[in-house]
This record gives sequence, C-alpha cells and structure tokens, in this order.
Amino acid sequence: MKNLLFSALALSAATLTFAPVANAAEALPSNSIQQRRLEFLETQTKAVDNIQEARLEFLENQTKAVEDIQVTRLDFLDSQTKTIEDIQKVRLMHLNTQTKAIEDIQATRLSFLENQTKAVENIHETRLEERARRNKSSHQ
Repeated sequence: MKNLLFSALALSAATLTFAPVANAAEALPSNSIQQRRLEFLETQTKAVDNIQEARLEFLENQTKAVEDIQVTRLDFLDSQTKTIEDIQKVRLMHLNTQTKAIEDIQATRLSFLENQTKAVENIHETRLEERARRNKSSHQ
C-alpha cells in the first residue's frame, strides 16, 4: 500500500517536473499546449482519485479487521467470565457441602458430649445417693 502510494507520488512529481519542459520544447500552438496541460491535469486528478480510493479501501479493511478483533476479544472475555462464574458456583457448592459436613460432625460431637455429661451426672447422682444412704445408715 505504501509502495503504491510512493510510486504514484514519485510518478506525479516526475511528470510535473518534465512535462512543462517537454511541452515548451515543442513549438505547438497555445491551444495544443493548453489541451495537453488539461489532459495532464486530468490524468493527475485521476491518479489522485485512484490513490485516495485505495487509501479509503485500506482504511475500511483495517476498520473491519479491528472490529473483528474486538468481537473476538469480547467473545473470549464473555467465555472467560462464564467459566469463572461456573468455577465460583462449583466452589460455593463445595464450601456449602463442607459446611454441612462440619455442622453434622459438630452436632455428633455435641450429642456425644451431652451423652457423656449425662452419664457423668448419673454417676455423680448415684454416688451422692449412695453416700446419703451410707450416711443415713451410719447415723441410725
């Protein structure tokens, strides 16, 4: 693209430089000189139009490529976000399961401790009753 642009500009510059000299060297009537100058200007205008058309096409292609890249990036980010959300959901489910398991373990431990406490209380009560009976029988 740049080579095409530079080639067109170089050709235009060379034409501008040598055309008036070549035209002046010819001893043509002024109408013919004016006609050649007009043709030259038309040719230059057409070349400039072609260059600008090529530039616009190049810019449109670049814009389209950038838009495609942006869409691809957004799709990738959406996919990553979805994956992260799924991972978070799985982690939360795992944590909920662990919490439930810990609660169950703690409930079992508390139940065991309550049973032990009840057993110890029963033993103390039995001992106290036994002592009270001994004391009562020794006092009688």
